[in-house]
Amino acid sequence: MFKIALTAGHYKYTSGKRCLKTLDKNETREWVLNDRIADKVQKMLSDFEGYDLIRTDDTTGEKAIELNERIKKANNFKADVYISVHHNAGIGGGKGGGIVAYTYTKVEKETEALQKELYDALIKYTGLKGNRAQPLAKANLAECRDTAMPAVLLELGFMDSSTDVPVILSEDYADKCAKAIVEVLVKKGNLVKKEKPGKTLYRVQVGAFSKKENAENLAAELKKKGYDAIIKKDGD
Repeated sequence: MFKIALTAGHYKYTSGKRCLKTLDKNETREWVLNDRIADKVQKMLSDFEGYDLIRTDDTTGEKAIELNERIKKANNFKADVYISVHHNAGIGGGKGGGIVAYTYTKVEKETEALQKELYDALIKYTGLKGNRAQPLAKANLAECRDTAMPAVLLELGFMDSSTDVPVILSEDYADKCAKAIVEVLVKKGNLVKKEKPGKTLYRVQVGAFSKKENAENLAAELKKKGYDAIIKKDGD
């Protein structure tokens, strides 16, 4: 079983973590953007089997989960990969930005490969390359340093970039980010698409001396309960 640890960075009330007001009148909080993508990843993965997933954040966003708690949870789970979803800042309303994928300063080739695969898939689907000199970055980040499995922290665009903000606020962008992440996880974990159950046809016969309205009433009740119901005469 392929084990995935997924986390939406921060929580609803983390101080200062929000879109620049001059670019987003709602000042959308980072956690909202992070959680939306993490939720979509979970939903898309539900079409596959062969994995187990744990969220290390509080999915309501109401409680601040410290980094050491998230890391401990992932390590105890014995996850095969750890992915932390974030959005960046630091441009101050200017142009540029783009997606950046982080690992720890010293990592194995497996982690570097995961980092590149995630970044390449994200750029393929979103096109939000930006102007970062090192989009495949290394830093002394606790989530990448102290996790016992390959870990990548994704900064999925800048919340204070006039270029990025209109993009990262859109539902379409979140869908594309989730699709890219899922594509990499499916490949890495050799996940298999679930087979959709086929439809079964049941024949219910109404007696020859019964009124037509009885069949119609029965069909109407079945439709209310979510079934497909078709009335046919003998011989049809």
